Amino acid sequence: VQLQASGGGLVQPGGSLRLSCLASGTFREINDMNWYRQAPGKQRELVATITSGGSTNYADSVKGRFIISRDDAKNRVYLQMDSLEPEDTAVYYCNADVRTALFRTRNYWGQGTLVTVSS
Repeated sequence: VQLQASGGGLVQPGGSLRLSCLASGTFREINDMNWYRQAPGKQRELVATITSGGSTNYADSVKGRFIISRDDAKNRVYLQMDSLEPEDTAVYYCNADVRTALFRTRNYWGQGTLVTVSS
């Protein structure tokens, strides 16, 4: 199983970006899907989670600005980021709990995509 994140880039404060993460390989289903981020000199932090049932949860710092969604038919998770602030600058990682066999679930990480918010 591989997770491939894309969509990062340079954006001005107040702008928007949409991150996408594709899960590929052989698996039975994807459970929770998450976006994490790691800013320079800081620890990795959980930004948003979406369950297999569509329930979502967000870090306080991004509530009202970011929206996580998923398309199970395409094995993708998205992060719509609006009203971006310089403090959102970080490498963003997708993460997922994937059921690879009837009684086996593993956690996987994508490679990260850099988001830079600067004027």
